[in-house]
Amino acid sequence: MLVAGAAHSQSDFDKRMAYDGLEPVKVKGISAAYRRPGATLAAYKRVRIDPVEVRFDKNWNPQRTGSRLPLPAEDREAIRAGIAKLVRDQFVKTLAAKGAYPVVDEPGPDVLRLKIYIVNLYVNAPDNPGPGVSRTYVTSAGGMTLFMELFDSETGQILARVVDRQEARSANTFTMANTATASGEAEDIAAQWARLMRDALDRARAAMK
Repeated sequence: MLVAGAAHSQSDFDKRMAYDGLEPVKVKGISAAYRRPGATLAAYKRVRIDPVEVRFDKNWNPQRTGSRLPLPAEDREAIRAGIAKLVRDQFVKTLAAKGAYPVVDEPGPDVLRLKIYIVNLYVNAPDNPGPGVSRTYVTSAGGMTLFMELFDSETGQILARVVDRQEARSANTFTMANTATASGEAEDIAAQWARLMRDALDRARAAMK
């Protein structure tokens, strides 16, 4: 991710992201995707999801809502942990729905391993329950980037890598900034990413029939 972040053009970005033998491919709804030549997801019927890692945007300098006091470290960590859980929960819920792709903890010949990172997380005006805090109104809850890698769970061979940036919906009018609003927006984005992952598995399975 750090290497990719140093790219100055799309071709440079593609080269850095495909350094390990992957090739760029077009995937509707995803900013950038790369796959191993000849790789298919058709054999995978179950999914193993590593703990989601979350990294804030380097320019994110949160303050208590309605004040100039910095957001306490424990609140920052609560946001990080909350987003990690929220994203993983959405992937588990969507992939395992109706028994389609059960989420397991062990590797296997039919188990696809997902490593999910949420990077460049930016939360606008996160609320804080401290006394005397005034209300803040914003036009967006922020944004975050998905960096996800797909591996064969037994061999560890990488099959694909995807990157996608999503911004929270901008409101036509100002809305109150609070954790519930930010969580709702993040949940919608995570659900969208999870649906794209399930669609990819569905299409691969259908192609083998």
